[in-house]
Amino acid sequence: MPSKSASNALGTPGQTLQTFSLLDLQQYTKEKAYSNTTSKDFHLFYVGRDDVHDILKHVLSRVSISLYLNMFGYDDDELNEILMAKALDPHITMLITLDSSQAKGKHEKALLDSDIAKHPDQYNTHFVTGQSSTHQISHTKGFVADGKVGGEGSTNWSASGEGTFTGTFMVSGQPAPGGSGYKAQNNTQSIFTDLDTISRFQSELIAEHLAAQHQAAKTKAAHA
Repeated sequence: MPSKSASNALGTPGQTLQTFSLLDLQQYTKEKAYSNTTSKDFHLFYVGRDDVHDILKHVLSRVSISLYLNMFGYDDDELNEILMAKALDPHITMLITLDSSQAKGKHEKALLDSDIAKHPDQYNTHFVTGQSSTHQISHTKGFVADGKVGGEGSTNWSASGEGTFTGTFMVSGQPAPGGSGYKAQNNTQSIFTDLDTISRFQSELIAEHLAAQHQAAKTKAAHA
């Protein structure tokens, strides 16, 4: 992500999701505030209007207990840095599922190869690439963090998927979405705290991970 610095990718030490509120994310909207009729447990953000990259970074950098995630397009160095830091933390349970065909893309493959080279044990423990249980693409794009915060939408983790700022538009001295050179797909990113949805989604993410893991084991055995 050319507009983002990885220097603060991991967030501020000590920050967690234990007191998370959707109000924490209104700072990343174009308006910097929600409507007074907004839901307390669901909010929909828009790539090209809201700062979706920093929304994802805000939530993921604060994970301290568990993270279950399936991502079709996994092509963001900064978010990968956050996840690999979580993989190195023995106190965090984490399952990451990636689509096997998408993971063969040039930059995505290079990113994953780098993770494997640096931390093979942690990568092999937490990450798996595969397909759906019926051998179609694994197209889910979402997560459940610490059993408290969920995210789902059409947003892939990529420069155009999240929106990439390349111009000189500034707000309060900081680069902001919009302005000359800003490139963004039409994508949505929801963040929700509804406990029933979180519970059901977490179960689905685990099932998708196990299906991909089973496929990977069969493929490995076939080539042994």
